[in-house]
Amino acid sequence: MKPFLFVLLAVPTLLFAHPPTNAPNGLLYADRVPAPYRAAFVAQVTEIAGRLQVKPEWLMVVMCFETAGTFRANIKNPYSGAVGLIQFTKYGIRRLDTTVGKLGRMDAIEQLVWVERYFAPYAGQMHSVYDCYIVVFAPAYLGKPDRQVLYRADGPTALDRRRYRYNKTLDTNRDGLITIADVKSQIRRLVPSTI
Repeated sequence: MKPFLFVLLAVPTLLFAHPPTNAPNGLLYADRVPAPYRAAFVAQVTEIAGRLQVKPEWLMVVMCFETAGTFRANIKNPYSGAVGLIQFTKYGIRRLDTTVGKLGRMDAIEQLVWVERYFAPYAGQMHSVYDCYIVVFAPAYLGKPDRQVLYRADGPTALDRRRYRYNKTLDTNRDGLITIADVKSQIRRLVPSTI
Protein backbone atom coordinates (compact mmCIF):
# COMPACT_ATOMS: atom_id res chain seq x y z
CA MET A 1 0.00 0.00 0.00
CA LYS A 2 1.34 3.42 -0.90
CA PRO A 3 2.13 5.71 2.06
CA PHE A 4 -0.50 8.33 1.20
CA LEU A 5 -3.24 5.74 0.88
CA PHE A 6 -2.28 4.52 4.31
CA VAL A 7 -2.62 8.07 5.63
CA LEU A 8 -6.04 8.45 3.98
CA LEU A 9 -7.23 5.15 5.39
CA ALA A 10 -5.72 5.88 8.80
CA VAL A 11 -7.13 9.41 9.08
CA PRO A 12 -10.47 8.30 10.52
CA THR A 13 -8.68 6.22 13.15
CA LEU A 14 -6.16 8.93 13.97
CA LEU A 15 -8.72 11.70 14.18
CA PHE A 16 -11.73 9.97 15.60
CA ALA A 17 -10.24 7.49 18.06
CA HIS A 18 -10.32 10.14 20.76
CA PRO A 19 -13.14 12.61 21.19
CA PRO A 20 -12.34 16.26 20.53
CA THR A 21 -10.97 18.04 23.53
CA ASN A 22 -10.43 21.60 24.49
CA ALA A 23 -7.16 22.95 25.79
CA PRO A 24 -7.22 24.90 29.04
CA ASN A 25 -7.97 28.06 27.06
CA GLY A 26 -11.00 26.30 25.58
CA LEU A 27 -10.01 26.18 21.89
CA LEU A 28 -11.02 22.93 20.23
CA TYR A 29 -8.11 20.67 19.20
CA ALA A 30 -5.52 23.02 20.68
CA ASP A 31 -4.16 20.05 22.62
CA ARG A 32 -3.12 18.45 19.30
CA VAL A 33 -1.00 21.41 18.20
CA PRO A 34 2.66 20.61 18.93
CA ALA A 35 3.65 22.09 22.29
CA PRO A 36 6.62 24.17 21.06
CA TYR A 37 4.32 26.50 19.11
CA ARG A 38 0.89 25.80 20.64
CA ALA A 39 0.37 29.08 22.51
CA ALA A 40 1.40 31.29 19.59
CA PHE A 41 -0.61 29.17 17.14
CA VAL A 42 -3.79 29.31 19.22
CA ALA A 43 -3.44 33.07 19.73
CA GLN A 44 -2.93 33.65 16.01
CA VAL A 45 -5.84 31.40 14.99
CA THR A 46 -8.10 33.32 17.37
CA GLU A 47 -7.03 36.66 15.86
CA ILE A 48 -7.42 35.40 12.30
CA ALA A 49 -10.89 34.02 13.03
CA GLY A 50 -11.99 37.44 14.28
CA ARG A 51 -10.85 39.11 11.08
CA LEU A 52 -12.49 36.42 8.94
CA GLN A 53 -15.71 36.60 10.97
CA VAL A 54 -15.70 32.88 11.81
CA LYS A 55 -15.31 30.89 15.00
CA PRO A 56 -11.70 29.90 15.71
CA GLU A 57 -12.92 26.33 16.31
CA TRP A 58 -14.04 26.17 12.68
CA LEU A 59 -10.51 26.89 11.49
CA MET A 60 -9.13 24.35 13.96
CA VAL A 61 -11.48 21.65 12.64
CA VAL A 62 -10.41 22.36 9.05
CA MET A 63 -6.71 22.27 9.90
CA CYS A 64 -7.11 19.17 12.05
CA PHE A 65 -8.78 17.35 9.16
CA GLU A 66 -6.33 18.56 6.51
CA THR A 67 -3.23 17.66 8.55
CA ALA A 68 -4.55 14.32 9.85
CA GLY A 69 -4.54 15.82 13.33
CA THR A 70 -0.88 16.88 13.31
CA PHE A 71 -1.15 20.64 12.73
CA ARG A 72 2.15 20.45 10.83
CA ALA A 73 2.85 23.03 8.13
CA ASN A 74 5.07 20.68 6.15
CA ILE A 75 2.65 17.75 5.81
CA LYS A 76 2.44 16.89 2.11
CA ASN A 77 0.16 14.82 -0.08
CA PRO A 78 2.55 12.87 -2.35
CA TYR A 79 -0.07 12.50 -5.10
CA SER A 80 -1.62 15.94 -5.41
CA GLY A 81 1.38 17.86 -4.09
CA ALA A 82 -0.88 19.72 -1.63
CA VAL A 83 0.95 20.93 1.45
CA GLY A 84 0.42 22.43 4.84
CA LEU A 85 -2.23 23.38 7.31
CA ILE A 86 -5.02 23.58 4.74
CA GLN A 87 -3.34 21.47 2.06
CA PHE A 88 -2.55 24.33 -0.29
CA THR A 89 -2.43 23.32 -3.97
CA LYS A 90 -0.73 25.08 -6.85
CA TYR A 91 -4.17 25.80 -8.33
CA GLY A 92 -5.63 27.06 -5.07
CA ILE A 93 -2.83 29.53 -4.37
CA ARG A 94 -2.50 31.15 -7.80
CA ARG A 95 -3.83 34.45 -6.43
CA LEU A 96 -1.55 34.41 -3.37
CA ASP A 97 1.78 35.18 -5.03
CA THR A 98 3.62 32.28 -3.43
CA THR A 99 4.39 28.65 -4.21
CA VAL A 100 3.60 25.32 -2.62
CA GLY A 101 7.34 24.83 -2.12
CA LYS A 102 7.68 28.08 -0.17
CA LEU A 103 4.63 27.25 1.94
CA GLY A 104 6.01 23.80 2.75
CA ARG A 105 9.24 25.32 4.08
CA MET A 106 7.42 27.64 6.50
CA ASP A 107 6.76 26.86 10.10
CA ALA A 108 3.15 26.67 11.26
CA ILE A 109 3.06 30.22 12.62
CA GLU A 110 4.41 31.68 9.36
CA GLN A 111 1.99 29.59 7.34
CA LEU A 112 -1.02 30.86 9.30
CA VAL A 113 -0.48 34.23 7.58
CA TRP A 114 -1.08 32.46 4.27
CA VAL A 115 -4.07 30.58 5.67
CA GLU A 116 -5.63 33.95 6.43
CA ARG A 117 -4.75 35.29 2.99
CA TYR A 118 -6.35 32.25 1.42
CA PHE A 119 -9.59 32.70 3.38
CA ALA A 120 -9.70 36.53 3.21
CA PRO A 121 -11.85 36.83 0.03
CA TYR A 122 -14.54 34.78 1.78
CA ALA A 123 -14.61 36.77 5.04
CA GLY A 124 -18.19 37.27 6.18
CA GLN A 125 -19.48 34.59 3.76
CA MET A 126 -18.70 31.51 5.86
CA HIS A 127 -21.56 30.75 8.23
CA SER A 128 -20.54 27.32 9.50
CA VAL A 129 -17.57 25.01 9.90
CA TYR A 130 -18.77 23.31 6.72
CA ASP A 131 -18.55 26.56 4.77
CA CYS A 132 -14.97 26.98 6.00
CA TYR A 133 -14.12 23.51 4.77
CA ILE A 134 -15.81 24.00 1.39
CA VAL A 135 -13.69 27.14 0.90
CA VAL A 136 -10.61 24.91 1.27
CA PHE A 137 -11.92 21.89 -0.62
CA ALA A 138 -13.86 23.45 -3.50
CA PRO A 139 -14.39 27.21 -3.00
CA ALA A 140 -16.50 27.68 -6.14
CA TYR A 141 -19.22 25.70 -4.35
CA LEU A 142 -19.52 27.88 -1.23
CA GLY A 143 -23.21 28.38 -0.46
CA LYS A 144 -24.44 25.57 -2.72
CA PRO A 145 -26.96 22.95 -1.49
CA ASP A 146 -25.94 19.61 -0.03
CA ARG A 147 -26.92 17.71 -3.20
CA GLN A 148 -24.39 19.73 -5.26
CA VAL A 149 -21.91 17.41 -6.98
CA LEU A 150 -18.31 18.57 -6.59
CA TYR A 151 -16.42 15.78 -8.37
CA ARG A 152 -17.41 12.71 -10.36
CA ALA A 153 -15.55 9.48 -11.01
CA ASP A 154 -16.66 9.82 -14.64
CA GLY A 155 -16.24 13.61 -14.73
CA PRO A 156 -16.08 15.48 -18.03
CA THR A 157 -12.43 16.47 -17.67
CA ALA A 158 -9.27 14.70 -16.60
CA LEU A 159 -8.88 17.23 -13.78
CA ASP A 160 -12.38 16.48 -12.48
CA ARG A 161 -11.71 12.72 -12.55
CA ARG A 162 -8.32 13.20 -10.85
CA ARG A 163 -9.89 15.33 -8.10
CA TYR A 164 -12.42 12.57 -7.53
CA ARG A 165 -9.67 9.93 -7.31
CA TYR A 166 -7.61 12.00 -4.84
CA ASN A 167 -10.66 12.42 -2.61
CA LYS A 168 -12.56 9.22 -3.20
CA THR A 169 -12.58 8.36 0.51
CA LEU A 170 -15.18 11.12 0.87
CA ASP A 171 -17.56 9.16 -1.37
CA THR A 172 -18.82 7.00 1.47
CA ASN A 173 -21.84 5.60 -0.41
CA ARG A 174 -19.58 4.72 -3.40
CA ASP A 175 -21.91 6.20 -6.01
CA GLY A 176 -19.07 7.78 -7.98
CA LEU A 177 -20.00 11.27 -6.81
CA ILE A 178 -18.59 13.54 -4.16
CA THR A 179 -21.30 15.93 -3.03
CA ILE A 180 -21.34 18.67 -0.45
CA ALA A 181 -23.33 16.27 1.76
CA ASP A 182 -20.51 13.69 1.47
CA VAL A 183 -17.95 16.27 2.52
CA LYS A 184 -20.09 17.44 5.42
CA SER A 185 -20.55 13.89 6.69
CA GLN A 186 -16.77 13.43 6.95
CA ILE A 187 -16.19 16.80 8.62
CA ARG A 188 -19.12 16.28 10.99
CA ARG A 189 -17.13 13.52 12.67
CA LEU A 190 -14.71 16.19 13.93
CA VAL A 191 -17.38 18.66 15.02
CA PRO A 192 -18.73 18.46 18.54
CA SER A 193 -22.34 19.55 18.97
CA THR A 194 -21.20 22.61 20.93
CA ILE A 195 -19.82 24.52 17.90
